[in-house]
Amino acid sequence: MMRPLLLALILAAAWPAAPVLAGEGHDHGDAAAVGNANGLGRQPDGSVFLPKPAQRQLGLRTLVVQPGELPRTVELAGRVVMDPNAGGKVQPMSAGRIEAGPSGLPVVGQRVRKGEVLAHVTAATAAIERSGQAAQIAELRAARSLADKRLARLRDLSDTVPRKEIEAVESEVASLAARIAALSAGVAARESLVAPVSGVIATSYAVAGQVVDARELVYEVVDPAQLNIEALAFDTELAADIASARMVVGGQRVDLRFVGAARSLREQALPMVFRAQGQALATLALGQSVKVFVQSRSTLKGIAVPAAALMRNPANQDIVWVKTGPERLEPRVVTTAPLDGAQVAVTSGLQAGDRVATQGAALVNQIR
Repeated sequence: MMRPLLLALILAAAWPAAPVLAGEGHDHGDAAAVGNANGLGRQPDGSVFLPKPAQRQLGLRTLVVQPGELPRTVELAGRVVMDPNAGGKVQPMSAGRIEAGPSGLPVVGQRVRKGEVLAHVTAATAAIERSGQAAQIAELRAARSLADKRLARLRDLSDTVPRKEIEAVESEVASLAARIAALSAGVAARESLVAPVSGVIATSYAVAGQVVDARELVYEVVDPAQLNIEALAFDTELAADIASARMVVGGQRVDLRFVGAARSLREQALPMVFRAQGQALATLALGQSVKVFVQSRSTLKGIAVPAAALMRNPANQDIVWVKTGPERLEPRVVTTAPLDGAQVAVTSGLQAGDRVATQGAALVNQIR
């Protein structure tokens, strides 16, 4: 009995398994699994599907744009320079050794008042010079002593001596006293270095005991709320067509007032000076590079959009993200021109009524 049973088990193991079929209406065939259609992501056509919750998380904000006549703008490279009426340099008139002022030596960033003593410079003279001055002072003191005695005798004989002789000796005594005082002050001369304007110490080269030469720069004082901007223009005719100018400092637009242009070229460019005022300038430093946006009187047709809306695609083209549906954004390749630093002028690629992403565009651009 065991042999037939064993033979039956071997045949059952060797027989191919029959396919298991689903019931009627439950066969899905070879269709691929469907992913989550509600998740954000880049679509095959380059657009981005962005659900409403994700838009709120990214802080997405859009702006409906309209075309208009915008001023032609030129972007110039500039640098911060000192306003000669609101800043100054502190230099000694003669060589000497630096000594601290009544409040010590000021440091950079310290606010000072006009006329405040910043430091003293004790005149440095050679030993042979000092000995010559001391000998001259000794001779003058001896001459004054004799003049004083002669004046005393003449005053005792004032009844018999003419008045003009007494006056001559008095004048000689006064002259000798003045010469002695002048030479004594020259031996221990000390020059006071005072602040030329009220402001902030921009640069400091002073150290206690330091020996400085005449006309050597010791301090620079500048008013941080009033500075000049010097920009170089390669178009010499631009100075005659300036309508307005501004720059961007810390995200804030600062209006500039055109002061004038030079009459000589520097590095084949025309230096132009603009004046800036405001508390936003407190973060700028002398010599710092800035961008100056000069708007001319001529105009061009374009659409003004915030500079934060301008992005780059993998082909390194300028693009903006346009909201074409409640949860869909698509990139638009645009051509731009500078406007005022905070905004750019889009000359092609957008149409009236387009809703451009202004805030959160950088995050949208990173979605893959």
